[in-house]
Amino acid sequence: MSQEAAERRMPAPRTPDGGRPAAASRPRRGVRPLRRRAVGSLLRHGVAWALGLIWVIPFAGVAMSALRPQEELLHGWWHLQPLTLSVDNFTRALDHPTAAIGQGLWNSLLVAIPGTLLPLLLGSLAAYGLLRSRSRARRPLLLAVVLLLAVPQQMVAVPLFRMMRDAGLINSRTGLVLAHTAWALPWMIMFFRNYFATLPREVEEAALLDGASRWQVFVRVILPMSLPALASAAALQSTWVWNDFFLALILIYRPDLLVATQRIPLLRGQFHVDWGLLSAASVLVMAVPVLVFALLQRYYVKGLVGWTLK
Repeated sequence: MSQEAAERRMPAPRTPDGGRPAAASRPRRGVRPLRRRAVGSLLRHGVAWALGLIWVIPFAGVAMSALRPQEELLHGWWHLQPLTLSVDNFTRALDHPTAAIGQGLWNSLLVAIPGTLLPLLLGSLAAYGLLRSRSRARRPLLLAVVLLLAVPQQMVAVPLFRMMRDAGLINSRTGLVLAHTAWALPWMIMFFRNYFATLPREVEEAALLDGASRWQVFVRVILPMSLPALASAAALQSTWVWNDFFLALILIYRPDLLVATQRIPLLRGQFHVDWGLLSAASVLVMAVPVLVFALLQRYYVKGLVGWTLK
């Protein structure tokens, strides 16, 4: 028998009381990875909280400026002595004699609702047609849609103004809605096409075998299965239409038709700036898209990641 085999057959050493020696001195496996995970998690949470704080500070400044009188803001909103909270700035912003934000909110609402629903309908229809069409023109059309995504608004400002002027749609909510619809169609077509591609085609084929038309399949099968994408696109489009300033600046000039984003700069005086009034108007205007995202958050997240998880 070799020496190594003899050593393996030797009994393990025992303590004086007959027991086996304690394994306390042995290094425990998994301690270092656990410590690394804890440190990594702590760092990630610390960075996330720091970024969140940096993001929240400007909004806190706007809110504090909106809720405090002008004389308390002369040395900065972060000075909390004295602290007087009131809603006077909001009341003055809603009923301002030069640019009433209340009327601007109503005008923005009349533009945002059709400016969201119309491209949703047209974009989803076009996306479904491009996805299921067998025409040779499908690829060139899809390429044209992709190229339109790269066109900046400034490039089409002059042609858009001339076309709307010739059509008699300047100073018209209809003209502004049509401009938002045309601008939203390229990205909505790509958005819905990618989402529709993840839906099971067997459901459509079953409906077609039962005698349903393509329109009935789209309305009764595709749209109900695409509620997350519809809600996500509605949240994005309504926010962009509500926050738009450029297209409204090109097409709307009548004081009674100015949207909310056009009225905020008019609250700034030539020789005096009331920061409380401006902050209150800003809070009122941005409250609507924040509410939309709060209500549609679940569908918004599902719509964004829906076609990536097939």
